[in-house]
Amino acid sequence: MPAALGVLEVIAEPTRRRILDAVRDAECSVNDLVQQVGMHQPGVSRHLKVLRDAGLVEVRRDAQRRMYRVRPEPLMELDAWLEPYRAHWAGRLDALEQHLKRTSSKTPKTNKTNKTNKTNKEQR
Repeated sequence: MPAALGVLEVIAEPTRRRILDAVRDAECSVNDLVQQVGMHQPGVSRHLKVLRDAGLVEVRRDAQRRMYRVRPEPLMELDAWLEPYRAHWAGRLDALEQHLKRTSSKTPKTNKTNKTNKTNKEQR
């Protein structure tokens, strides 16, 4: 299994994504993460271990605290793995956009008010 798929499995869990969001721009201690994520410390620590094992975060000791920060390399690998899919769907969406432009310019616009008035007159 490509490493990107392993990363995808790890970040499929919403709490882990919230932790990654929290450490994306700055280092955070476990206590910071507990407050930001809204989960008890043992739960946050379990998620941090999974993220660490997947290589998504790294930890450094700062006296008594452990500071966590994101490691971008696994996410860059996932991004590279997803690129062909993005390119495929971008092309398909561009084709759909062109089709909708072509078909919407050919379709005459109907006046709903006139139709409703004609229907009401016919019913009288």
